[in-house]
Amino acid sequence: MNPPLLWKHFAALAAIPRCSRQEEKVLSHLKDQADAWGLAWKQDKVGNLVIRKPASAGREGRPTVVLQGHVDMVCEQNRGRGHDFSCDPIELIEENGWIRANETTLGADNGIGAAAMLAVLEDKGLVHGPLECLFTVDEETALTGALQLDAKLINGRILLNLDSEDDGHFTVGCAGGMTSWAEVPVATAKPDAPAGWSVFLKGLKGGHSGVQIHQQLGNALKLGGRFIAEFLHSQPAGAWQLASLEGGDKHNAIPREAVILLAGPADGLKALKAFVEQVRTVYAAELGPEGADLAFEITSVPHPPKVLTPASQQIFLDLVAALPDGVQGMSKVVPGLVETSCNVASLRVADNTIFLMTSQRSSSLTLRDETGRRIEAVVRLAGGQIRHGDGYPAWAPNAVSPLRDLTTALWKRKTGRDAVVELIHAGLECGVIGDKVAGMDMISFGPNIRGAHTPKECVEIASVAVFYDLLSDLLKEL
Repeated sequence: MNPPLLWKHFAALAAIPRCSRQEEKVLSHLKDQADAWGLAWKQDKVGNLVIRKPASAGREGRPTVVLQGHVDMVCEQNRGRGHDFSCDPIELIEENGWIRANETTLGADNGIGAAAMLAVLEDKGLVHGPLECLFTVDEETALTGALQLDAKLINGRILLNLDSEDDGHFTVGCAGGMTSWAEVPVATAKPDAPAGWSVFLKGLKGGHSGVQIHQQLGNALKLGGRFIAEFLHSQPAGAWQLASLEGGDKHNAIPREAVILLAGPADGLKALKAFVEQVRTVYAAELGPEGADLAFEITSVPHPPKVLTPASQQIFLDLVAALPDGVQGMSKVVPGLVETSCNVASLRVADNTIFLMTSQRSSSLTLRDETGRRIEAVVRLAGGQIRHGDGYPAWAPNAVSPLRDLTTALWKRKTGRDAVVELIHAGLECGVIGDKVAGMDMISFGPNIRGAHTPKECVEIASVAVFYDLLSDLLKEL
């Protein structure tokens, strides 16, 4: 597969555990590679690593170019897969011109970008000016590396972010964001009902909570809360009791599965099956094509030791129903661009507490914060408390950008296709880095990656070759 150097390094990265906040082994690998190639490297306190490559002969006077990407990946797998991300390598599968993994996330986000930088560092045939390859940490959970970047680590003021997912699309701006964590106390009691029942909601597509939020893919937690409320309403009062609804664990992934735990009659299977048959068609029709695989798996389970009291059960269901989720507003400046959104990302009940995580994004920081206040109001009304993260800034595009103009002209010349220059509803590290390092001219691009943050993640082989070819030519021109 072309380019061979990039794919060699991608395969090596796939064999190294690198979930967010577990990047020690991959960083050690990068430093070992730099040492083997005789290249200087430097690391800041949070773990960000820069590897420097001197200019090609005769190019020493060119401006320093920063190539940037993150080393961590979202670690998700299909239920029952049994993959241990702390030690098991990602299984790479080539299929119909794409590379995917075996029922886990692939790590093309941002492993392809990191592999491209390693290929650039190793490739002695490339022509370029001075290079700084900046590998950042913990992008996926909190943009920690970018937010805590020591700005003295890099000298360049031209930055190529290699963390985009659409061939021919060039990002010049992005949304800011903020994650919030809430806790709501609840009362529990021993269940009156004699049996335990689990309803596993599955088959939703999931996806990126930023760039895919407008696709209405369905949120398993919101849908699970609705299922519980409607089911309990359809049954005799007190016959069923809620123990928990649980799902999601990543702020930037739309929950695609949820588990509902109920106490109910010993012969409750019949009632559950009848209700599932009734509502599955309704829910799937509301979701459209995205609901085609929606399913509910019913299982008899051990009797729950505790269930929510009737009052707490109502608080729980009201909380899940009232939380804002999905697109909250569209841009008034850029047609078709989501301006503000919220993702109900994670929910579980433990130790007489509802634990909730949400993610808010907006190209307007005031609207981002206002969405956070709305969530806070809902949590307060439920009797809970909330903590908001520091958040990260939006990336406003430069009105004048020689880098943008050169990159898009090169793309047109190489492919014959017009470049798509866009702002995206997601958090890119460019926004944070540009806020910390004055005078940056930045652009983000990459190959075709689909299903990021889900076990359906895949990368198109042919687009990777085009991506690396463009990157090589761009470095020659800068």
